[in-house]
Amino acid sequence: MKIVTTDLLRRLSEQARVTPRLRKNHNIHRSDESLCHRLLNAIEPASYIRPHRHLDPEKDEAFILMGGKLGVVTFSDDGAVAETVLLSHENGNLAADIPSGVFHTAVSLEPGTVFFEAKAGPYLPLEDAEKAVWAPADDEPAATAYLERLRGLF
Repeated sequence: MKIVTTDLLRRLSEQARVTPRLRKNHNIHRSDESLCHRLLNAIEPASYIRPHRHLDPEKDEAFILMGGKLGVVTFSDDGAVAETVLLSHENGNLAADIPSGVFHTAVSLEPGTVFFEAKAGPYLPLEDAEKAVWAPADDEPAATAYLERLRGLF
């Protein structure tokens, strides 16, 4: 049995703070080829996840907040914000389930944010049609300003 402890969440957040992307995954599933992916994501406030979607109809994606605060944003196909939700233990919103085919991202709203993620495997890199062409790529200078706009939604 694998157990998620507060110590594990703390260590994962410490690791995220010193990585270039300010994120750290902790896989619970056995391998990238596993048919069910379950993992912890530690994400710091300056970490940018480019909006994307999963076109495989089996790849709905669930986020369950373990600690911190997480903003989840969905978008229309042209990049307009469709919906936002703040996941926070204070407000009682603890999880979000994103259907396949929907553009989405998540933003950390405080240090030490960690969420549990579940989706169908196997892991496959995003195809071009799954990347939001209207949002900057992770390595583009415009990503920082775009992230701040997203954080400003909360």
